Amino acid sequence: MNIGEVAERTGVPPKTIRYYEEIDLIPSPARGANGYRSYTDEAVHTLRFVAAARNLGFTVEQCRALLALYRDKDRASADVKRVANEHIAAIDRKMEELGAMRKVLATLARRCHGDDRPDCPIIDELSRDAPRRGARRD
Repeated sequence: MNIGEVAERTGVPPKTIRYYEEIDLIPSPARGANGYRSYTDEAVHTLRFVAAARNLGFTVEQCRALLALYRDKDRASADVKRVANEHIAAIDRKMEELGAMRKVLATLARRCHGDDRPDCPIIDELSRDAPRRGARRD
């Protein structure tokens, strides 16, 4: 099947499929006599696997590790769980960061009058550490 059919079956855009091939996340398919890529059902399954992992927020490198574990029939489930737990920890850290950002922004929004006056604590806070016009920050 061609890349368009694979994209339709997996929900992965052709450009992304080509990128995954370029970075060797998935194997490049054989090309037919016409020069077009010819994908197998196994390639579709692999792309669905990767798409499911990416939808859960796994990085490309984590997907690479998960694919290697998937292909290793002698794998230990502890190895798979380790990858998942590392990802959960990263999500937890990100949630804490987002919570802190939300708290600061909500406080600033509450302090802003939101009327026709020019004074605004949101702008004041954002400009506090902003570089002065013409000054460089390295």
